[in-house]
Amino acid sequence: KDGDMVAVHRKMHLFDIDIPGQITFKESETLSAGNQPTVFDLSEHGGPPVRIGVGICYDIRFPELCMIYRNLGCNVLVYPGAFNMVTGPAHWELLCRMRAVDSQAFTVLCSPARDETADYTAWGHSMVTDPWGVILGELDKDEDILVTELDLTQAVTRRMNMPYHLQKRKDVYQLVSFRDSVPLF
Repeated sequence: KDGDMVAVHRKMHLFDIDIPGQITFKESETLSAGNQPTVFDLSEHGGPPVRIGVGICYDIRFPELCMIYRNLGCNVLVYPGAFNMVTGPAHWELLCRMRAVDSQAFTVLCSPARDETADYTAWGHSMVTDPWGVILGELDKDEDILVTELDLTQAVTRRMNMPYHLQKRKDVYQLVSFRDSVPLF
């Protein structure tokens, strides 16, 4: 509301890849991973009733984290990230839409604009998808501002119409938080 910090998130999954002839990147050589999901509710800070789960960049590749956020009642997932010129064109939109459908929540990906003169070139293409996986807005590679209105009732409607979170086979598998050894659904 007044620019106050409402949450702090530490990236949980470090980006360590080696695609021969294209890109090698090892975040684990300089960073350590966070160990806790981050959720905050804007209504507790003078905003609308929006419960937000946060991931950073590579965290989006892990559907288990997205399901934890869904089970904690998040209706918006936000992933700031800087996919590169190899993984961005191939996976950026796909992962945004997949996490929206997985969690039946709005998914927001925000990226820096592309700077071809930088040591690391980001894909760009910030985007927002609805709980059905429909792209509500997308930028290109250039610096810009994306404003999108979210109809939060869509998350409720999708979860009621297709309650697959209630249809999981807990007798076959379950997502467990190893921190507390508690089933999360």
